[in-house]
Amino acid sequence: MNVVLCDDELIWKNFLPLTFTRPVSEIRIGILTIREKWDLALGVKCSYLSQSYLSKKFQLNPAKQSIYINSNYLPDPLLSLAIKQMDPGDLLCQNENVIARYPANDIGGKEFVRKIEYNKPLFSITHVWDIFQKNGEAIKADFDILTKGRSSQNISNSVTVIGNSNLIFLEEGAKAEACILNTNSGPIYLGKDSEIMEGTVVRGPFALCENSVLKISTKVYGPSTIGPHSKAGGEVNNSVIFGYSNKAHDGFLGNSVIGEWCNLGADTNNSNLKNNYSNVKLYNYLQNKQVDTGLQFCGLIMGDYSKSGINTMFNTGTVVGVAVNIYGSGFPPNHVPSFSWGGSEGFIEYKLEKLFETNERVYQRRGLTFSESEKEILRSINSRLS
Repeated sequence: MNVVLCDDELIWKNFLPLTFTRPVSEIRIGILTIREKWDLALGVKCSYLSQSYLSKKFQLNPAKQSIYINSNYLPDPLLSLAIKQMDPGDLLCQNENVIARYPANDIGGKEFVRKIEYNKPLFSITHVWDIFQKNGEAIKADFDILTKGRSSQNISNSVTVIGNSNLIFLEEGAKAEACILNTNSGPIYLGKDSEIMEGTVVRGPFALCENSVLKISTKVYGPSTIGPHSKAGGEVNNSVIFGYSNKAHDGFLGNSVIGEWCNLGADTNNSNLKNNYSNVKLYNYLQNKQVDTGLQFCGLIMGDYSKSGINTMFNTGTVVGVAVNIYGSGFPPNHVPSFSWGGSEGFIEYKLEKLFETNERVYQRRGLTFSESEKEILRSINSRLS
């Protein structure tokens, strides 16, 4: 079975700025990315069909016949079984929404010969705020899959467990000492070689992915996810950090999504609730305007390679694009365009050559190389936006 995770154009735009630099299926929600979930569910290595400028890094696996799954759908056992049972010419739908398609032009001269109505519940994401809104459900599903039939490493005697200790799972090399772990609201997962330092308090559901760290005396309210190779400190509430990003110091992050290769300076804070308790509006790239999220709690959405200086303050419902450097006093605007450098007093263009110099140093610190394919993606985004 060759499986391709396919981005619907409108859905992809709904997840900007996070999807400027990745297909929808590379969004992390729960413990795993959407693509990693499908790999496990179907027992295959899925490939991507997204924006053409992303195709060098996120490649399409060519095959004579492939099943194409709309990438904003997350797998579950029943949906996975339905997809495995598809034949060439099948179209799997719920009402008018296509879930998956298995083209077969050689059957009777038609691409699709059978429409299958899927009438069971679906887990999908449509808006950028769904990532933190539905993160708890995703953590619990991933936890069950990743830990089924396996044994956790032993929990240190210095750890205080509130709730069911069976809902705490430590992968190989994970460490937790002198902290409080509360599973009454959901499971707690510690990825390979991750660490929870002393004095930290965590309420599940929570995922700390591979090689990530919660610094001393961090406070985490679930459902939250800290992606791989990241650091978190201060206070985190119902937020998702994709990976390779740091919020290592005191400050509040709530109801937020942070992309990769971001850094929040010491005492960076975001508001997640308006003073008048009304619904939060969030900038939407597809509609090019603020849209009503229907949520009382909504904080910061930050694209890849963006950074904030010390004591930065973000207002409720702020969207920060790709490759933004924010500093200074006062609140920056609720929408900060990509490739911007500045703060509340105004912005200038963040030149690509300066961005590349910084990224090369950041990658080197982690023993990685800032690749030409990543540079090409950023050049393409910059060209599209200019």
